[in-house]
Amino acid sequence: MNRIITFVIALFVSAPALAAERPNILFLAVDDLRPEIGAYGASHMKTPNIDAIAARGMIFQQAYCQQAVCSPSRTSLMTGLRPDSTKVYDLETHFRKTIPDVVTLPQHLQKHGYYAMGMGKIYHGGLDDKLSWSEPHRDAREGNPKMSTYALPESNAIIRKKAAEAKAKGLTGKNLSRASRGPAVENADVPDNAYHDGAVADLAITSLRELKKKDQPFFLAVGFIRPHLPFVAPKKYWDLYDRDAIKVPANKTWPEGSPDFAGSGWGELRQYEPIPKSGLISDEQAKELIHGYYAATSYMDAQVGRVLAELDRLGLRENTIVILWGDHGWKLGEHGAWCKHTNYELDARVPLIISVPGMKNAGGSTSALVEFVDIYPSLCELAGVPLPKHLEGTSFKPVLENPKLAWKTSAWSQYPRGSGGKQLMGYAMKTDRYRYVRWVNRKDASDVVAIELYDHEKDPAESVNVANDAKYSQVMQELGAQFEKGWRGAVPSR
Repeated sequence: MNRIITFVIALFVSAPALAAERPNILFLAVDDLRPEIGAYGASHMKTPNIDAIAARGMIFQQAYCQQAVCSPSRTSLMTGLRPDSTKVYDLETHFRKTIPDVVTLPQHLQKHGYYAMGMGKIYHGGLDDKLSWSEPHRDAREGNPKMSTYALPESNAIIRKKAAEAKAKGLTGKNLSRASRGPAVENADVPDNAYHDGAVADLAITSLRELKKKDQPFFLAVGFIRPHLPFVAPKKYWDLYDRDAIKVPANKTWPEGSPDFAGSGWGELRQYEPIPKSGLISDEQAKELIHGYYAATSYMDAQVGRVLAELDRLGLRENTIVILWGDHGWKLGEHGAWCKHTNYELDARVPLIISVPGMKNAGGSTSALVEFVDIYPSLCELAGVPLPKHLEGTSFKPVLENPKLAWKTSAWSQYPRGSGGKQLMGYAMKTDRYRYVRWVNRKDASDVVAIELYDHEKDPAESVNVANDAKYSQVMQELGAQFEKGWRGAVPSR
């Protein structure tokens, strides 16, 4: 009897003790960040703080989101489920309406002793999830109520004018919001916390001090919204770049031979001033936008650095996993287009960097194919937390231990479209060499409407769809067979 009592007492004592030994997780989410940063070889970019995470961690050169738009992408990452399982394909649907009982990553970590805190943009705006957090999600304005999207009076005057015009037309809600966008860029000589990311960094720093005092490991999710439109940043970040040195992409067309519906009209950018409502934009304006994107990226990077500096100051770095990801890619004039919203490489490929205490391959990189649904199981395994059964991704922990490990044979993305009265879904399968996209009728997947194939060895810019090229007939057969096996067929045996 005494042995039984001792065993039961040990169970109750060891559970919290085990949780206390687990690593903290600093989860840095970035909006619209393409992998054009120093750590990815973009020497023209000024991103020293993200580069510093990479110097202590691992860079994933071939990481992909599940759908190149905010809410579906973030939902897949946070639930560990693909869009066809979450049924979230747009910016309005909340996953609690489609999969109400799903256990999110921070929710699962809470069950295993973590204190989960979120701030800034983690889920898509207005679609936060109360069950994910140990306390209410924090807003950047908590630390700085004067923080605003724009700092200049003339920018806000444009918004007021457009809003008045939209209201006169009877627009309300999201339609009113979209019709009331301000300038696409702003260069103001203001402190960092005059804008969102500086304010959220302030809040993250305060939160780290609070979390250090707790007797449990933490999951701190910090969501930065730059370089998402509008490209606003304090003047000192604009000054880091010479606009005359910026080059506009020469390619002004969608891939030759691609279906008309595969591209996008980049309507998101057209909501801002003074972007034309149709047609291409001038090279001069393109340079201003690229300059703004670069400035906003460096501004965000500086805020990441402030949070990391506080993590170091508090003595927490040595027991904290740091992971940084961008929710999807972004086009900066390539194909004569902007924004995301396609299945192409520029939109689906994402930056993903992770630093784990004691990792033996710190400062390395891997070409292993990984997906956002892999982040949930990876963080659980790295933290010593059991994996829930619903996950549709695979932990990439073995890749951190061996970056050259033979891994997934493909990564999968998708994007919905409408064409010819049909509701389509384009499924993109990325292998080491090819991007194979099959467009099917959503009501009948056997109804294949179009296929795209891009050979990244010969055409990394995806300029020509070679699906109908006789030279690729054998490749098409092989990839078609691989596609039929689905994403489950790409998962390595463990």
